[in-house]
This record gives sequence, structure tokens and C-alpha cells, in this order.
Amino acid sequence: QVQLVESGGGFVQPGGSLRLSCEASRSIFRPDSMGWYRQGPGNQRELIAHFGNGYTANSVKGRFTISTDNAKNSLFLQMNSLKPEDTAVYYCNTDLGRLRNEWGQGTQVTVSS
Repeated sequence: QVQLVESGGGFVQPGGSLRLSCEASRSIFRPDSMGWYRQGPGNQRELIAHFGNGYTANSVKGRFTISTDNAKNSLFLQMNSLKPEDTAVYYCNTDLGRLRNEWGQGTQVTVSS
């Protein structure tokens, strides 16, 4: 059973910012094994940032920042200088959840003028 809840998505104009949140149940919250993924229209789901290994996709490097609040069992994604190509459903997940193909509902981000 998925125990991740993503929020914070919405509609934003190019150049704008959004901060996504992911609240995980205490039993699965492992920041070192967690990351943010996204799936754009017609695309496969891709990893864009991983807290544990520091990975950041080239497409978002310098614009997106991943962080955590361990006291709140939460993972965040600060997204700045948003572009239309950032339009996607954004998901957080643990490495194990990804391997099991278990995902939350995600949060929709739409970047458009």
C-alpha cells in the first residue's frame, strides 16, 4: 500500500516557481533512498532528483532543489524558473517503492502562458 502523498502542484506561467511536498508515513520515510520523479505527456516516468545520491537531471539542474524535513517525514522539491517542458505529473518515491512499481497519486504541474 502506497503511503506517500504529493501536493503543491498547480498552474504557473513560465519563469514562475512552485514548491512540491511529499508526506510519507513514518514507516517508509528514508530520505537517503527517496527522490522526485515526473511523467510528462507521452513520456516515461523519469527520476529528476534523488536526495540520497545527490542526482539531479540535467534538464532541471540549477533550477530545482530537493530537501527534507525529517521531523515531518516530508520531502520537498523547490522548482524555480519553470518552463513549459516541466509540465508533468510529479511523484515522490522511495527506491523500494520504485522497484515495486508502487506510486502515489502524484501532483500535476502545468507551465503555460
